[in-house]
Amino acid sequence: MTAPLDDAPADGAPADDGEDEYIPLTDPDISAAEVEVLGRVLTSGSFSDGRMTEAFENAFAKYVGRAHAVAVSSGTIAMLLTLKAYGLGPGDEVLCSPYGWHQVQHAVALAGATPVFVDIDYWQHTINPAKAEAKVTPATKAIIAANVNGHPAHWDELRALADARGLILIEDSTEAIGSTYRDRLVGSFGDAAIFDFSEPGVLLTGEGGMIVTDDKDLAHQLRYLRRREVAHRNTVVITRTVPWQAKMNDLNAALGLVQLQRLPEILAKRAQVVAWYDAAMASFEGIKPPYTGPGVTAVYPMVYAVHLGTRFTASGRKAIIEDLDTHAVDASDYGQALYTQQYYQERGHGRADCPVCQKTVDRALALPLHHKVTQEQIQFMVDTLKDATVNTGAGAAIY
Repeated sequence: MTAPLDDAPADGAPADDGEDEYIPLTDPDISAAEVEVLGRVLTSGSFSDGRMTEAFENAFAKYVGRAHAVAVSSGTIAMLLTLKAYGLGPGDEVLCSPYGWHQVQHAVALAGATPVFVDIDYWQHTINPAKAEAKVTPATKAIIAANVNGHPAHWDELRALADARGLILIEDSTEAIGSTYRDRLVGSFGDAAIFDFSEPGVLLTGEGGMIVTDDKDLAHQLRYLRRREVAHRNTVVITRTVPWQAKMNDLNAALGLVQLQRLPEILAKRAQVVAWYDAAMASFEGIKPPYTGPGVTAVYPMVYAVHLGTRFTASGRKAIIEDLDTHAVDASDYGQALYTQQYYQERGHGRADCPVCQKTVDRALALPLHHKVTQEQIQFMVDTLKDATVNTGAGAAIY
């Protein structure tokens, strides 16, 4: 990879216009503080005594405003252990969206429960509460609702539905941190909430996840499920629970702790990049820019995602991605819907189940969003995207 654009040109050379510069989809925001704390952990004599992990858990619980936080090895494992701790398994149905980047919904199948896919809201891409209500059966035990690409779900409606039908409400914040709904942080709405700390997320630990809850008994059960600690080796009662080797180590936790301390700075830099994108996209008729729904008071996306108009097809979107790639821009689709994957198709799921999701997934386009993206690069990417949409022959968007 060549030097970033904000490096000064040598010997009075003309500034790089960005056209020859590779622009990655994601680039971790790492400072000297992260490097320094990793050095201290590496020379402390133990990578897994748990002191950094416990500190990260305590700090994260305080940040989100929850009573308990349990750090684990990934977002998927976080969801799996949560389902297990609630006793969900064969014969139980769990309502969830087929749309999203981190496919933590796989945890439903891994737990042995039955995922029931619910279509999404076309504008904000989160689970549609009315369609969720229509899917409830006597076998339904839980709803998993995601804050997709940082945008909070319809939490008022979902909470009311869960309470009325006696369902567990699990908040999937693997794509979100820092966003707010009615001035409350994501992670504070579900009976339990799941976070993920891998790229292309905002707060990064390399790999890792976190479960937050106000339920003391649930947190207790989660800690037994994630790993049998040395202190438990002579405890007979705990051996009734078969544990997973799913604990976060101190190196990952140390990164997370510093990233959490730096989170306001990290979010502010990313917000500036989003503002540059929004300004550059304002006159672009070929796309639907990111949307902010009712009650949402702040959105911090993990990538800058736009939605191509209905004249575009999935193959047209692919051609645009390939065109951007020839100009050294790392663009991407926003993941494939779960019902298109063989595992779920073999169990009766299909595209007809969620038409709004299919309309969205064929046309969503993710563009680079990180602290190194410059205003000049954004203008270059938007100009290139405009040219690419013209080349597809799709014309202006119809939403």
